[in-house]
Amino acid sequence: MTPLTAAATAERVRSGRLTAVDATRQALARIGDDAVHGWRVVRSERALDEAAAVDARPDRYSLPMAGVPIAIKDNVAVSGHRMLDGVSEACGAGLPVEQADHPVVKRLRAAGAVVIGLTRVPELCLWAMTDDARAVVGNPHRPGRTPGGSSGGSAAVVAAGHVALAHGNDGLGSLRGPAACTGIVAIKPGRGVVPAQLGSTNWFGMSENGPLTRTVEDAALGLSVLAGRPELAVVGEGAGLRVGLGLNRPSAVTFPSRAITRAVRGAADRLAERGHAVRKVKVPYPASPLPLLARWVAAAAADADDIVARGANPALLQARTRRHAAIGRSVARRGLVRPADAARLESALERFFADVDVDVLITPALARRPAPARRYAELPWAASALPSLAFAPFPPLWNLVGWPAMTVPFLGEGVQLVARPGGEADLLALAAKIEA
Repeated sequence: MTPLTAAATAERVRSGRLTAVDATRQALARIGDDAVHGWRVVRSERALDEAAAVDARPDRYSLPMAGVPIAIKDNVAVSGHRMLDGVSEACGAGLPVEQADHPVVKRLRAAGAVVIGLTRVPELCLWAMTDDARAVVGNPHRPGRTPGGSSGGSAAVVAAGHVALAHGNDGLGSLRGPAACTGIVAIKPGRGVVPAQLGSTNWFGMSENGPLTRTVEDAALGLSVLAGRPELAVVGEGAGLRVGLGLNRPSAVTFPSRAITRAVRGAADRLAERGHAVRKVKVPYPASPLPLLARWVAAAAADADDIVARGANPALLQARTRRHAAIGRSVARRGLVRPADAARLESALERFFADVDVDVLITPALARRPAPARRYAELPWAASALPSLAFAPFPPLWNLVGWPAMTVPFLGEGVQLVARPGGEADLLALAAKIEA
């Protein structure tokens, strides 16, 4: 039973042709026994009660997401539940039950969405593969492969058709990578567009909340609600936007597959056919990965300390997490997380966009097929760290500088679009043309 899009569900609930309760029942039926293992918690009874409350709201006829069943990634607060952030039930037994929703959850509920459940993440959202103590999350688009991480649970439940829209977030590609792995759409807004409040540091300003969906229209709807900007729900034409095709490699050890390169070229050709000026460019990727790697490990240390301070048992954190955090503490002590590094890169990218005279950049999202789906939590640290770096090297730069970026599928592969700050509407407009 394929779900309606989020936009279609909301329109039917607003018009009275569908109730929020029926939309929720249909989503629960699609979930069934959750063959992809994407859900950590399914809130069956609570979701039905919340759907009934939506049906009873006097403003139901104006709600942008009236009755839309959604998933929430388990690293933001949902009232009435523990936020485990990927740690085991035993490790997180001392964590408090959340008493209030995270701001993005508040916005989604205020817009009429119904929270069906919480999705699985790798421990502390550190890895590009999603498994936890109980399950390995599957990939409906590529069976046997990971759906990516850390928003892999959310991507899997959208790709499996359980819900049309899921919340996720992105610190080094954690929305765009999973979307590319599973053949769906995701957008990471620019810094400050959507409330972040992710961990104690927002991964040093790199993490942003955003939607995962099956259509660009739904991505626009989700972003408009998360950002509190209704105008973003209307996907424009993007007339006159200039596009830079960037196929150069982020590093000497990055070798994009022919299928991925072909898909990105094809998406660029489609934009050219629709009247956009497209030119090849060479993206000025940083010569050293240190600014990104330093933030990745230092964020692990900060988040590990934070979850322990909130009540998690440090002895029950996974061995790979403890090692990653230990490296991060050493990095932080040496002062290797330097704001000047990000500022220097952003200045270089601003000059690049101006010099090549483009508005939007199009690149691969992945370099190769996703890693195999397996229990990485039980393996040594390197077994998680190396594939996390290997198959999705294109997204992280745009987290470091805080620019908007998104992934849209084309020819079965993920195509990444990037714009300067404030360019979310431009990304959605071009993504809709690629999708069409």
